[in-house]
Amino acid sequence: MPERKGPRPGTAAATGDGLKLHRRPLRADGRGYSVITLRPGTPARFSTNRFHDTWHILSDLHGARLLGRLLWGLSFQRLPGTVVVIDRPHLDPNPFDAEPADPIVLVPAHLTTLTARAIRRLRRAAAEPSHGTVRWHTWGLDTELDRARRTLDLRWPEWEPPVDTHGAAIERTGGALVFRAPPSRLRLWAVDVVTLGEQWYHDMDYTYLHPVGRRGPCGSDGEVQIFRDYRLKVSAARTARREVLAGLPPAARPDDVNRLIWRHADTVRARRGPAVRV
Repeated sequence: MPERKGPRPGTAAATGDGLKLHRRPLRADGRGYSVITLRPGTPARFSTNRFHDTWHILSDLHGARLLGRLLWGLSFQRLPGTVVVIDRPHLDPNPFDAEPADPIVLVPAHLTTLTARAIRRLRRAAAEPSHGTVRWHTWGLDTELDRARRTLDLRWPEWEPPVDTHGAAIERTGGALVFRAPPSRLRLWAVDVVTLGEQWYHDMDYTYLHPVGRRGPCGSDGEVQIFRDYRLKVSAARTARREVLAGLPPAARPDDVNRLIWRHADTVRARRGPAVRV
């Protein structure tokens, strides 16, 4: 059999306009879908967790740039049933206690209806061979980023035009974490996510993803949080989980175990020494 071609390193790490993605058309739960996924060689990594009643997407600076482009491009799609799925191999255990991450599903509310049954089918499809490569265009994003940066100090909610919230929601269903919004809100999320890392605080930055309805103690149902040393945190959490579980009885409560892992991860990072800044 011919060897499957992988992406060139330069294109695999790209996060600009014209990003190459994979597409898989399929039917699930009586509807047609166009499933967009990252290519296997894409180096971006993500994780998820729930903390303070808020769903989090966790990554680093590169992941934020890519996620923002995905959101912006999704807002301009015209094909009903289009959906973006981020699943393995682009998921890490979370960088705190190494619990497994949920797949991330990005949904344009004006185009796509998703049931839990359809999501489970889409997740399986994401692991199957793709039907080809598509170019993910994000025209207008750079212009909007410039505008947002110029008006950053003037962005009071009452001064901004209202953003459509019809169909917007952040929820876990079908074994995946679903972020669903209409075009104007997808674009708002995109700008906020792409500009993460421009104001670091203790090597961390975050932005809330405001849909509608209930708000958690953090002020939103969703949040994207990035870390300069995200990958080192993931590695330390993996080691901490392995070491903690090796010394605990099988009947230990999961919440207690995760708290122990969270604390022990600090010990693992200290044992390894400070991160080297590039």
